[in-house]
Amino acid sequence: MAEDGGMGEIGEIGEIGEITDGTTGDRNPEDRNPEDRDLEDLLRSLRVWAPGVTSLPAFDVGAAPGEPSVLFTAWFAQAVAAGEREPHAVSLATADEEGRPDVRIVVLHGADERGWSFATHRTSRKGTHLAARPYAALAFYWPALGRQVRVRGPVTAAPAAEARSDLHARSTGALAAALTGHQSEPLASLDDLRAASEAAWDRARTHPETESPTWTLYHLAPEEVEFFQGEEHRRHVRLRYWREEGGAWQRGLLWP
Repeated sequence: MAEDGGMGEIGEIGEIGEITDGTTGDRNPEDRNPEDRDLEDLLRSLRVWAPGVTSLPAFDVGAAPGEPSVLFTAWFAQAVAAGEREPHAVSLATADEEGRPDVRIVVLHGADERGWSFATHRTSRKGTHLAARPYAALAFYWPALGRQVRVRGPVTAAPAAEARSDLHARSTGALAAALTGHQSEPLASLDDLRAASEAAWDRARTHPETESPTWTLYHLAPEEVEFFQGEEHRRHVRLRYWREEGGAWQRGLLWP
């Protein structure tokens, strides 16, 4: 665990908000097509947690439950109610054999006593990372409420039967994507992708019981979970849970 509590960087979103007040001096962001403006101009025209778009609810840490999964479920439901379009989209960070980090967006498949769950091909880049270093971190961001949730811990692969059940409980498109395969491998042309995808879609539609041998469901068992609630005066509230030896959860506040 890092000496700073392991999650100090989460406060950076507040720093972005402080330097972006929605104005650009004598430049009116509405006067030009965004595609015609440079990066610095675009960055200075943007706001974080703009009024009318974001609501920043109070976070009563004294009423927080003893287990982070309970609070996560409540916050997830509130994100859905607030209109977050894809609250189940989550950044997954892994590291390769040499410790070099990588991150991408995946879809949350569940969160229960086994941990936070996601799926991929075990032959993909993230799959090979997890085989070499079975430890990962997740980061959820729900801007409608100014909230983030960060989770990290060891990762294990679920039994094959559980992975099959999870895959076949999903959409035809999810099965077709899994059957297309070759994830993270070099691709010669988009025509090759189209042909493989069309064949996979046909297979998924006509034989929905088809298995994808490399498709794997993973469970991340949390050792540390942080809940971040933005606050309009940048007095962001950060509640960190960590698991002690024996499995008991402890919690405490962090400076933003």
